[in-house]
Formats: sequence, structure tokens, C-alpha cells
Amino acid sequence: MLLPIGDENHDRESFPFVNYLLIIANILVFIFLQGFGYNIHFTYAYAIIPAEILTGKDIVTDSQLIIDPVLGGSFEMPGLQPTGIPVFLTLITAMFMHGGIGHLAGNMLYLWICGDNVEDRMGHFRYLLFYLLCGVLSGLSHVFSTLFFGQDLLMPCLGASGAISAVLAGYVVLFPHKRITIWILFFIISVPAILAIGLWFIFQVSNGLGALGGQQAGGVAYAAHIGGFIAGLLLVGRFKGKRRYRKSRVRSGR
Repeated sequence: MLLPIGDENHDRESFPFVNYLLIIANILVFIFLQGFGYNIHFTYAYAIIPAEILTGKDIVTDSQLIIDPVLGGSFEMPGLQPTGIPVFLTLITAMFMHGGIGHLAGNMLYLWICGDNVEDRMGHFRYLLFYLLCGVLSGLSHVFSTLFFGQDLLMPCLGASGAISAVLAGYVVLFPHKRITIWILFFIISVPAILAIGLWFIFQVSNGLGALGGQQAGGVAYAAHIGGFIAGLLLVGRFKGKRRYRKSRVRSGR
């Protein structure tokens, strides 16, 4: 278990209101639109469906009767729902939805710890563009990896993980030596960002290898995580603002 719980913020110069608004937006969508994850109809309407992105067409499927192999009961699983917007916009709507409270909490924790510093260095507007653009690119990474590895093109994909992966990539490029406090097993330690985030990325790659051969990798879209991280590495330099240094006045001795 490796869980970040904080980082250094002594050099931050601006209030990260964009980052906080992103966190609030994710929470509000999960509560009021997804109904804490129980509104399957909304989720299946606005999540990324790879087949829809590849064809540009909205796909609606019938409900299925699912039988629980353990308890023996059955329940009806809704099919894909009509999307009230152009299907390509689900690349944006999906990054504000989550599959459960744990999924939401984990993503928002990483965003809360790392996003404020990245926003401070990029500036508010550039940070928002960086977040949204990398989120879209991470969604496309999932779509094309699903096609390439022969996975289920009708399986919905959602979550802010891809965009947040890009934020982590930006963080490790901009602040490689800033220390992140992590909780690991029974200890709390402080390590350089390049180590903490590097271990996280290795975990994503190693688990993502389970997607080879058409497996679903436990239902986690690791290709979106990896794609978002790579997009962040490639784009952070273009969105990075100039660092503001405070000029100190030095009195002349004459």
C-alpha cells in the first residue's frame, strides 16, 4: 500500500482555484448526476464507448439479465443509453464521472496533492487547458488500445484518472525533487516526487500488461492512465508558465 498524503507547498504563490473547482465538479457529478454511482442510465449515456468514438455514432443496446454465480440471484443490467450530446464530447464528460466512492476518493486525493503546484507553475487558464486536453488524449489512448488488443468495444470507460495521470507527469517534470509524504504499510515517510510518482507509473505499466491478449485488466483502463501520463510528459513544456521571481532591492553603499 502506497498512499500519498501531502507534499511541500511553501513555494506556491497563487491560490489554486481551478484545481479546487475541478475537484468540486467531480464530486458534484458523482453525487447529483450519477447518484453515488447508482444512476447507471446516466453513466452509460455519457461514459466513453470505444465503438462510438471509432464510428462517430451513438449506440444503444438492450438490457441484459445477469445471474450472480455465488448467490444465485439475478438482476437486470441496463444496456448502453442514448447520448444527448455528440458522442465525441463523451471524451470530456467521462473524465468527470467515477465508478464508485473509492475510485473518486483516490483520484481526488492525487489531484488535491499535486494539482495545486502544477496550476501555480502553469497559470490558471493554461492548467485547465492542459488538464482537459490530456484527459481527452488519455481517453483516445484507451479507445485505440481497446481496438488494437481486440477488447470489448462496447465496454464503458470513465474517470478522471487519465487527466490526473497527466498532472502527475507535469508534477514530476516541474518538481522532481519536491518531497511527497506517503503512507506505506505502517510508516509515513517523505520521498522525492520522482521516486513516488515513478513507482506509481511503474505500477500502471506492469498492471497494464494484463491487457495484452484481450483481457480487461480487472476492469481498469490502464491504457488511459499510461496515455495520460505520456501526454503530460510531452505537453508540460508547452503549458509551463515563466517562473516569477521576486526581485530584492539592494541598497548601494554610496
